[in-house]
Amino acid sequence: MTDTAAPTFEDRVIADMRAHDGNVTTGPLAGHPLLIMTSTGAMTGRPRRAVVTWSKDGDDFIVAGTAGGSRTDPLWLRNLAANPHVTIERGNRVFEATATIVPEPDRTRLWERHVEALPWFADYPRKSGRQIPLARIAPTPS
Repeated sequence: MTDTAAPTFEDRVIADMRAHDGNVTTGPLAGHPLLIMTSTGAMTGRPRRAVVTWSKDGDDFIVAGTAGGSRTDPLWLRNLAANPHVTIERGNRVFEATATIVPEPDRTRLWERHVEALPWFADYPRKSGRQIPLARIAPTPS
């Protein structure tokens, strides 16, 4: 039996990224800095993929748990808390990394820098009614 399901929005974004050295060239995410993060499901133990927007802090990627403005944290945050080992794909490179949830006061400092780099994030706390958690993704040295 053949899988005839239409590609999801996420599938189309990933295909665009992979065809253009990690850059999204069409649709509402065109030009956004994105990476593909694969974590381990906290409850299932299965690989879970997420396309996330990032800013940088040194060599580390900073990712905001906005869940698109949802009132609840994205599921990938729970996955990172349970198992910080992740794989990330950026610019057609795949590498291992360690992800940690950023505690205060560093979270506030990094949130301000994240919003400075990506101004559209500024409205997420009001839109979601919650403080937006941040994750630090530190690539494993090769």
